[in-house]
Amino acid sequence: MFSKKKITTAYSVEKCQKCETIRKRRFQDGDILFGKTSKCNSCDGLTRIEKIFAETE
Repeated sequence: MFSKKKITTAYSVEKCQKCETIRKRRFQDGDILFGKTSKCNSCDGLTRIEKIFAETE
């Protein structure tokens, strides 16, 4: 009867190659799968995007 609008949000999951810390963040333009992104907050190793997905609320 009443339709609710669904909100879909895209996320990227980054994993550090050195300490294997995993971090989920919002998707940004230019994110590519297995692309090196930034330095790890824990150990200063390089992180890369392991997964890109979306969640619907």
